[in-house]
Amino acid sequence: MWASNTNNGSSLHNHNNMKNYIEANKERFLAELLDLLRIPSISADSKYKDDVRKAAEFIADKIQSAGADFVEICETAGYPIVFGQKIIDKSLPTVLVYGHYDVQPADPLNLWDSPPFEPVVKDGKIYARGACDDKGQVYMHIKAFETMMATNALPCNVKFMIEGEEEVGSDNLGTFVKANKERLTADVILISDTAIIANDIPSIDVGLRGLSYLEVEVTGSNRDLHSGVYGGAVANPINVLSKMIASLHDENNHITIPTFYDDVVELTPAQREAMAQTPFDLEAYKKDLAIDDVRGEAGYSTLERASIRPTLDVNGIWGGYIGEGAKTVLPSKASAKISMRLVPNQQSDKITELFTKHFQAIAPAGVTVTVRPHHGGEPYVTPTDSKEYKAAEKAMEESFGKKPVPTRGGGSIPIVALFEKELGLKTVLMGFGLDSDAIHSPNEHYGLFNFYKGIETIPLFFKYYAES
Repeated sequence: MWASNTNNGSSLHNHNNMKNYIEANKERFLAELLDLLRIPSISADSKYKDDVRKAAEFIADKIQSAGADFVEICETAGYPIVFGQKIIDKSLPTVLVYGHYDVQPADPLNLWDSPPFEPVVKDGKIYARGACDDKGQVYMHIKAFETMMATNALPCNVKFMIEGEEEVGSDNLGTFVKANKERLTADVILISDTAIIANDIPSIDVGLRGLSYLEVEVTGSNRDLHSGVYGGAVANPINVLSKMIASLHDENNHITIPTFYDDVVELTPAQREAMAQTPFDLEAYKKDLAIDDVRGEAGYSTLERASIRPTLDVNGIWGGYIGEGAKTVLPSKASAKISMRLVPNQQSDKITELFTKHFQAIAPAGVTVTVRPHHGGEPYVTPTDSKEYKAAEKAMEESFGKKPVPTRGGGSIPIVALFEKELGLKTVLMGFGLDSDAIHSPNEHYGLFNFYKGIETIPLFFKYYAES
């Protein structure tokens, strides 16, 4: 627990004062973010456990120094959750800010132009692992809170819940939420872990896909075998696994698992037509990815494939000898990591079970198959006529000078559906990243424009939500 700050906030809304404060402190804000980005808080790799905790301590310290009444690093069975709050008046609404301080592994390191945990600012962008996902976006909230406190402009209560396991499934956050419902009492949840269409086309995500993530292993013989002595006589697990994976899509890139689509909510023609009005430049999209064509489920546009349709993708595959030179073996085992993005009303546990049964059923004689579920999450859609959405819409329209477009995101934030189930709260997904920010990839980056625009816009959300 940290000492409380005596600044009691205020209902005064002087946007100019806040803009002046941000301008006067922008270099410090950036320097602090770069310090946070230097911490390799990779939750998926246990050798970074001390760094993950260091990141939690950094976040806790900055929330406290920004003006929180109370901050605590809450232990879990895994990595800790940072909780902080500033209660100015219990009769006022409370905004609960959620984010995560853990990051994805930086592999493959050789594809980075600069070391992933030695942040570099060039061409108006911050290059580092976690720059956009989600340290840069979390830090906007902390600095927006500091700005409101410093200018006596905090119009309502605020709570922070920043976790360290989002990139590995948020298993312990669910337990924490269920055990701390009173502590987490609020009126709305605000998250910045999503993207806008472009810096001159603001948008707000109104939906997320769910997730089923698992690992498969195909085992043949009891040891690696000489490919000359045994080749052609026994099953090769790599060959078998490759054929099994290939069979999971048909010629139209439709997923072949029986009953996989049974619960999918199809959009109406009118909804699809409205979605088609979202600004999208296919040629620019292909150019950014250095591809000559797009590919996906027949009958759907690129935007639809990446948001309102379920997917099945191999995220990693390995087996046999991959070192330098040649080693002629039939491997004993071959493995792959597979993720499925889900849409309303698909359920992650049900899809995991469907996949497991199907994958085991299509295994040929001569091999055994093991499926190990890792983590999952549920899809989420939020209304656009709620006071929370309207507050976000007004905030972005004021700061960008243009009304934001409602969009459906393709990514997953598994905890969002749990927040509604356990806390009864709607979530506003007001992110400021770009799809081109290379999150989860080498050379992840986050624009300085986006970082500062978030710090400017978040207090406006507080203002309009408090007034609603």
